[in-house]
Order: sequence, then C-alpha cells, then structure tokens
Amino acid sequence: MRRFPLIVWVTLFAVTLGSTACNSDPRTSTVRRGAQLYAKMCAVCHGARGAGYKADQAPAITHASFLASVSDDFLRQAINNGRSGTTMSAWSTMRGGPLSRADVEAVIAFLRTWDRRPHAKLDERPLTGDITRGSGIFAEECARCHGPSGLGGPYVNIGKVELLLTASNGFLRHAIREGRFGTAMPAFAGVLDDKAVEDVVALVRSWQSVPAAVVHVPPSRPPPIPLGPVPLNPRGPDPNGFQPFPGVTSADTIKAELDRHARMALLDARAPSDYTAEHITGAVSVPFYDPDPYVANLPKDSWLVCYCSCPHAESRGLAQALMSKGFNKVTVLNEGLGYWKAKNYGTESGIKQ
Repeated sequence: MRRFPLIVWVTLFAVTLGSTACNSDPRTSTVRRGAQLYAKMCAVCHGARGAGYKADQAPAITHASFLASVSDDFLRQAINNGRSGTTMSAWSTMRGGPLSRADVEAVIAFLRTWDRRPHAKLDERPLTGDITRGSGIFAEECARCHGPSGLGGPYVNIGKVELLLTASNGFLRHAIREGRFGTAMPAFAGVLDDKAVEDVVALVRSWQSVPAAVVHVPPSRPPPIPLGPVPLNPRGPDPNGFQPFPGVTSADTIKAELDRHARMALLDARAPSDYTAEHITGAVSVPFYDPDPYVANLPKDSWLVCYCSCPHAESRGLAQALMSKGFNKVTVLNEGLGYWKAKNYGTESGIKQ
C-alpha cells in the first residue's frame, strides 16, 4: 500500500508529460499535410515562409496584414482556379491540377498557422467613391506597380476579375490603407484621405464588371496525365549549343535545333492544368513537384529541355530532380514560355492520346 502513491505519482506524471508534449505541437494531421503540400508545390514561388517574390513576383501570401483581412474563400478560389494570364496555376483536380478538395483545405489550414494578429474588422460599407477621380489617383499612385487598369504591372494584378470576385470592399480598403509592411505595397493611410481611398476602391471594383477574356480550356483530367511520345525526332542528330544544367539554353537556340530536327524531349514542368491549357508544341507534361511517374520512360540518351513560365523556378526544380536520378543531358529553357510565345515559336493545347 505504501508503494501505491508512488505508482500513482509516476502514472500521473507520465500522462501529464505526454499531454504537454502533444499540446506543444497543436498542428493537426491536416495542417501537417498542408505543410507538406505547400513545401512541395507553393514554396518554389511564394517562398518557404510565404514571404513572396521568390520567383516571378509571387505575392506575400502569409503577410500578417493579408492573412488578417483575407477570407478562406478568397484563398480557396485562388488555389483552386489560379490566376489566368499569370504564373499562378489552377491546382484543383477539377481544373486538371493535382490537389483534391481536402488537399486545398489542408493548405489553407497550414497558411492560417501563420496568422500573427487578430482578424481585422473590415469596413464593408457600400461604396460611395467616384470612378473618375479614382482613375486619376490610381494613375498617379498605383499604376506603376499594378499596371494600367490593374493589369500588366510588376506586382499583383489587382484588376483580375477572378481576384475581384472574392475580394470584398473591406478587403480592398484595408489593403490600401494598411499596405503590406516589408513589401513594395506602402500604407496609403497617411497619403490618401478616406474620400480618395473610396474613389480608388470604386475604380478597382468597376473592373469586375468587365467580362473576363473568353479562354477555351480543354477538358481536364486528374494527373498524372499520359507522358506522350519522347523524344521528338528520335532519329535526328544531337542538338548543338545546349548547356548542361545548372546552365540554361536560350529559346532561340532550342527553336533552331527543333527546326533542324534534332533529337530532344521538351518537358513542361508546370502543373498539368497549365500544360493542358497551353504548352510548347510537342512538349510533354512532367510536373516539377512529382516527376517520379514519368522517370522510367524518359530517355537518358537524349537531351531533356525543362521549361516553365517563371521563367526558371519550376524548370530548375525539375532539372535538379532529373539530375539526381542519373540524367546528365538536361538543360533549362532560359526565357520561359512567355518569351517562346512572344516569338511565335509555336504552342498547342490539350492532351494527345
């Protein structure tokens, strides 16, 4: 009987210690899954901590002010459907991407672990601003970063209809007034008065009424999608002028070698949703985040040309993965898909069976 209190003490101590250990890491399995997916697919552009601008001016998605004012639905729609005309892919399986509905929710749950302040109380009053006055203010203060009409600038395309459909008036007011500390987006609370902020928001909101460009998106299918024929020109000569990874090769050189019918494979490193919508003619889909399903069928005796839209982030990730698996004839298309399209070098869409 004298030993009983000792046994009870040891047992209680063990239970308490175990409970403390569990509580010290409150992340659920969903959050852990989200962290894995983020590291695998998102960090390449947004950065390991979500600070943004690691590649292609990808925005800071874990900025404290952003997370304090953004809704889960805003994040959900952005991840699911991407941003047309940008390098933000549509990641949902419904759009031909790799993420299930549960995966998307896991990523959102992980992003929420970076919330560092209470959620902002947003000013959701109906708009009272003047679009004409807002146009002048936007041209002077905003266009150099966001582009005319909110499109084409070096930073966030705030004129995108997809963005505006999920961005509330309060979210827009908050972003203008508070800015994004530590980024190129300043706080305008001390520059623009409430009336001027209302005018800018009225202008931005007016862009939502402009119909989005009609883009034909071929029917999607869950990845992995079939590899397709590799290499191109299987009986052709080796290409000239290709630089082994970590070197890069210019789009002009690659196009010239294609025209010479040189033997090579063009590997689209982006998400399958991007590949399906548009890719270089003759390219096959090998996503940077999961090349394993394709490795066994890729030729080691032919040059493999990796490309993306960034123009280097995802393609370099794929090239590095291939080199680690014993491929030596690997290069990266230097300027990316944007340059290729600007030169009218040839693209196509869909999946060839």
